[in-house]
Amino acid sequence: MAVDFSIVGKRIKDARKDKKLTQEMLAEKMSVSIAYLSKIETGKLHINLERLSEICNLLDVTEGQILNGVSNISGKYLTNEFSDLLEKCSPEQQKLIYNLAKTVYETK
Repeated sequence: MAVDFSIVGKRIKDARKDKKLTQEMLAEKMSVSIAYLSKIETGKLHINLERLSEICNLLDVTEGQILNGVSNISGKYLTNEFSDLLEKCSPEQQKLIYNLAKTVYETK
């Protein structure tokens, strides 16, 4: 599976904004230029795992959150994933999924 660095960059940008950091502030913490960080956030620069780990530590997020969009640390990660999946389904598919989930739940 190929890594989509534009998605990785967007997640880094979102995590940075969640921490109320500007590009300048994060770039300073990383000892890099704002232009370098901008290229990461736009996906124009492919970062290695060491740099990703550094960014994750500074933003207090997991590598999984940045690479996959989910964190298994949060108890709600599966709920969020399920919700995102349902949004992509047609109303008929949603009803089918609901009925399947209800049946599974009721047969515990």
